[in-house]
Amino acid sequence: MEKDKKNNKKILISFISLLALIVLLTGIAIYFVTNKEKEDDKTLAYTDLIKEMSYGNIEKIEMTVGSTRIKVKMKDIEEEKRAIVPNTEAFIKLLQEKVFEGNEIELIQKPRSVASQIPGTIMSLFPTLIMLALVVMIFKMQGLGEKGQVYEETGRKTKVRFKDVAGLSEEKEELIEIVDFLKKPEKFTKMGAKIPKGVLLYGKPGTGKTLIAKAIAGEADVPFISMSGSEFIEMFAGLGASRVRKLFDKARKLAPCIVFIDEIDAIGSRRTSNSGAETENNQTLNQLLVEMDGFSSEETIIVLAATNRPEMLDKALLRPGRFDRQITIPAPDLKGRLDILKIHSEGKRISDTVNLESIAEDTAGFTGAELANILNEAAIIATINKHEDIENADIEEAVKKVTVGIEKASRTYSEKDKKLTAYHEAGHAVVSQYLPTQKAVKEVSIIPRGVAGGYTMYKTDEDKYYVSKTEMQEKLVSLLGGRAAEKLVLDDISTGASNDIEVATQIAREMVTKYGMSDKLGPIDFQGKEQNDILIFGENIGDKIGAEVKELIDKAYTEAQKLLIEHRDKLDAIAQTLLQKEKISEQEFQRLFE
Repeated sequence: MEKDKKNNKKILISFISLLALIVLLTGIAIYFVTNKEKEDDKTLAYTDLIKEMSYGNIEKIEMTVGSTRIKVKMKDIEEEKRAIVPNTEAFIKLLQEKVFEGNEIELIQKPRSVASQIPGTIMSLFPTLIMLALVVMIFKMQGLGEKGQVYEETGRKTKVRFKDVAGLSEEKEELIEIVDFLKKPEKFTKMGAKIPKGVLLYGKPGTGKTLIAKAIAGEADVPFISMSGSEFIEMFAGLGASRVRKLFDKARKLAPCIVFIDEIDAIGSRRTSNSGAETENNQTLNQLLVEMDGFSSEETIIVLAATNRPEMLDKALLRPGRFDRQITIPAPDLKGRLDILKIHSEGKRISDTVNLESIAEDTAGFTGAELANILNEAAIIATINKHEDIENADIEEAVKKVTVGIEKASRTYSEKDKKLTAYHEAGHAVVSQYLPTQKAVKEVSIIPRGVAGGYTMYKTDEDKYYVSKTEMQEKLVSLLGGRAAEKLVLDDISTGASNDIEVATQIAREMVTKYGMSDKLGPIDFQGKEQNDILIFGENIGDKIGAEVKELIDKAYTEAQKLLIEHRDKLDAIAQTLLQKEKISEQEFQRLFE
């Protein structure tokens, strides 16, 4: 944070300096242009000058050799005027040959001084100076100095330890070896073992990749050099590679240490033969590969990298000798979520009635960052509601706020829209109730939240690592229950099902192209392939994939309609209750089915 502030300060100073320079040059330009305009007010045309001279009205002429302007003083008139002549030397010759005989004209010739050339020189250099100033500023903003946020041995250390990282027991055990490598490398080198050069941490956002990287540095008590992959991306070719060199030069000076590159896919994506930005990316990646190969056995430097998309990385990065280990950082399980909630509940005033274990059970699939956010939002909500402690209601509201959006109870809408929303949400809830693989309904509401006009929440009390074909098919039926209810009751359909249709189409497409769940096409992966690769399965393969996706959607929609027709009484009961109360809890919902 302190380093960022210093960089921002440098950029600000550079910007102010550039602005001051532009203002100064603009002021000079305005001054000379203004003076020129003042002079132009007293300008005499060349033809008029000849006439005035022939009439004998000129008293004195001052001329600068080489200039195209001369100063003219009229007889009996105090003011002086300027005349522009085509050629000063030719005009002097005319005067010397006494072409204007009979006129006593005082001719004063002055050599052209260096000072008189300055205005024209400045004006001609003005665009160049501005471009030069812009280039200087851009280079300063590009940060050609040392990069990377460092937690120095003698200065600020990272205070994160393994005890601060919850929900990753097995992953921490594997990474303890890295700590031993950093603390006592000679123990391994005596055995002939080589210190791993790199460890790749991958998992979805918020699972704690950066946190565990800091914990390794904290446990090993070594400097932690942190840098984001996007910081290597430059608009000038070669600067990204330069930053990589500077980063590793710093690491060698601080060894033993940890270099952490967050979002490494920004520079580590597969190399291409394209030009422009792709060439710059290739150069940066090549430099990173060279630097990782250049570590000697005496240099105890371990590169940790984090990414959400390991499939995007170049294969050269993933080979042994570079990122020797690849560790998946998953979403926490039930025990992990409970441990995370306990860590983030420290320092917060939580009521004795709050059961953290119950919250952990209801938040399956949530990441550590999401759980931390829920408790923080609950603290804010409790403060706004003037509660002495964080209560269950505050936490439940925080979960809804994080997952669905802010409640908009004050929004008013027509009775027609209200009825449509009630039957739409009732359709989802009723259909899900009769599908064995679908989760139990936790709450149904027609109060708008976020971008949704209403919502149906389900209990997430089970950690799932695999999803069956039957479960995915029934998920399609559940998603299309809202649209089916609209058509059945109102004999019309609305735009309210657009998100449901989008999600359902995506699931159906993945069933066919990614998971090989199509009986007709078989267990083949069509996803992520180039058009030419897909064509090996036949010219009309795209049509066949589309037909299979459509069949899955049509079948699910038909099943949803069938369930709602069969249980129309329950659909009407749920919808009418929603119109009266706007919200139905899990207990009320189950009571209606009893």
